[in-house]
Amino acid sequence: MEAPRQVQQQLPARGRGGRGRGRGGVRMRGGIGGRGRGARRHHDVPDEIRATLIDHVINHRLTMAEAGRRVQPNVPRSTVSSIIQTFRRENSISTIDRVLKKHQMTMKQIYRVPFERNSDRVKELRYQYVHRIMALEGNETPHILVFVDEAGFNLAKGRRRGRNIIGHRATVDVPGQRGANITMCAAISERGVATHIPSLGPYNTQKLLNFLDHLYTDLIPENERGEERPQLPHYVIVWDNVNFHRGPRIRTWFTTHPRMLMEFLPPYSPFLNPIEEFFSAWRWRVYEHQAQDQRALLHAMDAACEDITGDQCRGWLRHSRRFFPRCIARENIRCDVDENLWPNREQRVDGQEDEDGGQEREGDNGDH
Repeated sequence: MEAPRQVQQQLPARGRGGRGRGRGGVRMRGGIGGRGRGARRHHDVPDEIRATLIDHVINHRLTMAEAGRRVQPNVPRSTVSSIIQTFRRENSISTIDRVLKKHQMTMKQIYRVPFERNSDRVKELRYQYVHRIMALEGNETPHILVFVDEAGFNLAKGRRRGRNIIGHRATVDVPGQRGANITMCAAISERGVATHIPSLGPYNTQKLLNFLDHLYTDLIPENERGEERPQLPHYVIVWDNVNFHRGPRIRTWFTTHPRMLMEFLPPYSPFLNPIEEFFSAWRWRVYEHQAQDQRALLHAMDAACEDITGDQCRGWLRHSRRFFPRCIARENIRCDVDENLWPNREQRVDGQEDEDGGQEREGDNGDH
């Protein structure tokens, strides 16, 4: 009768340190112990594998069995289930929200950044572009940069946010149909908006040639056309790499207009193109007109161009030139939308210059 008593002494005590608890009666997290027939087969799971299992199940929506087979060594489904239950119990939504707020993390809109934006090829093209621009500006003959681009618009576009009393929707009357797309082609320089011509549908080679003819007459006085003297300025049309910008008819037009030159922007470099900021400010002015039909929209698009001042254009040109040193250094450059440009107020160069310069940079801020 003594043998059973010895066996009983070797068995672990039940009660506070019983089923589901480890040595000393302490409950083990993430599958140590547990219930059911597989409880004795549960084993200690390292934190790294535990995090991988949680990522597979919570973020990638794998089943617990699949998640257990994805790690090495494999983890039984019962152990994965225990880990997930512990995670969900100890990491509630309110806890996660509190931790995120503590570290100043908020929900953001995701912006897609092309992975080629800062490739070696693109950085070299930026370097060459800046050197060409600096060489033109250092030439004895004055060169004026004119930035040209196109932007589409239709009746469906408008403000997407508004204000109203709590409990009431912010509503606005809009046309039932968006109508045909209207493309605005515009040119800006340090003197302001040079030419702007809206057109139904997208721009093509013929429409672009008509625009260049109007731009030529707007830039060069009639008594200077056809003349080439060192003191007369040359105009450099800077635009992106759209296919019809490179067509043979476009190149022929520049050949027959000696005082008009052509320069292409490097790819993935909108920060070097000040007309991007022009169109950003221009769209908000079009919204203010609340056009209800196509004729009113055409008038609103023209009127919005007239509202843009020369000071604003000069401010946008200065802003684009601030990236020149980084292009020469072949640095990785990201756009304002995907780069934390001003983590500290002390580093905010624009704000400091605004405080020192007063009204000088009125066109730089407030519209974009």
